Amino acid sequence: MTEIAIKPLPPQEVEQRLARELPGWRLVDGEIRRRFATHGWKGSLMVANVIGHLAEVAWHHPDLVVSYGGVEVRLSTHSPKGITDRDFALAAQIDAVVLWQPAHEGILEGTPADPGAAYLKDKA
Repeated sequence: MTEIAIKPLPPQEVEQRLARELPGWRLVDGEIRRRFATHGWKGSLMVANVIGHLAEVAWHHPDLVVSYGGVEVRLSTHSPKGITDRDFALAAQIDAVVLWQPAHEGILEGTPADPGAAYLKDKA
């Protein structure tokens, strides 16, 4: 496998791209971050496990803060010590999977609106 040089993006470019591509994310202390609000511990664990799977198959490992009411994702690329295109790619994939609402797309029902069944408070 050929190694691809990944360069950190300037903060101004990060801010512009977040606004354009990932509106739920923000730049904080050299990381892009997003918090997914959940209805409780079960939901938080489900979200953390999904993010863990995506990160592992992408070989890109964010920091996660997991609590009863949510999961915060903190992304940066460790080797060049900054935010890179890899962080944006993983953040977009996380949003696509965690926020997926199958009821809006066709044949799959999606989780019921009843808060007892719902685990994620965020909506796509």
